[in-house]
Amino acid sequence: MLVLTRKKGERILIGDDIVVTLIDIRGDGVRIGFDAPRGVPIQRAEVVTAVTEANTEAAATSAATGELLVGLLSRGRSTSPAGGQDRRPPTFEPQAAAPQAPAPQAAATEQPAEPQPHAEPRPVPKPGPRPRV
Repeated sequence: MLVLTRKKGERILIGDDIVVTLIDIRGDGVRIGFDAPRGVPIQRAEVVTAVTEANTEAAATSAATGELLVGLLSRGRSTSPAGGQDRRPPTFEPQAAAPQAPAPQAAATEQPAEPQPHAEPRPVPKPGPRPRV
């Protein structure tokens, strides 16, 4: 490991295309800037470690969960019709509609209502010129 002493604003060159700049020093913290090509990954070690541990834990949990699901599915197949071979979705059969009473007939003595006078439709105004912006 190469150990260097740098002051605020000073730079370190790594190869031809990576530049490390010491941006700020505050108490026991240091702010560092990195200039590198897009293809060069720059990651904090503690983040990489945390992600690796989380992925390992998730993979172990996923395997156990997968085994549980396989067990549940295989148990469900043995109790389903045709030994679990019927993969069609359940069908929906509508219930018969309740019989409806016939509509009451109008009495022969009633007069039909007089038509209401209709108002003439109003013309739709045409849009004017658009304001300039």
